[in-house]
Amino acid sequence: MQKSIGKRPLKLTIFKVDVPGIKKEEVEVEVEEGRILQISGERSREQEEKNDQWHRMERSSGKFLRRFRLPENAKTGEIKAAMENGVLTVTVPKEEEKKKSEVKAIDISG
Repeated sequence: MQKSIGKRPLKLTIFKVDVPGIKKEEVEVEVEEGRILQISGERSREQEEKNDQWHRMERSSGKFLRRFRLPENAKTGEIKAAMENGVLTVTVPKEEEKKKSEVKAIDISG
């Protein structure tokens, strides 16, 4: 199971997913329905030679899928992804939130 972390600085949302042993060509990063970030891929099973005999193997194989809801103000057209040392980092820029207008009550005379 891949571990993932999400953090939200003021102007960005950053997702980090551990994908050790996987090449960037084996990972897909997509945005579905405008608000769902989907990260998927497949780790191939290591080929065993005819005379290989493993004492213990602790490497998972198979497909993986992670989905994250993006903030409403995400700039989906500007999402960037990078992979380094087995960690996929997806950076999602956000539009600045508009200040909420202040509401002031007005007394009614009469």
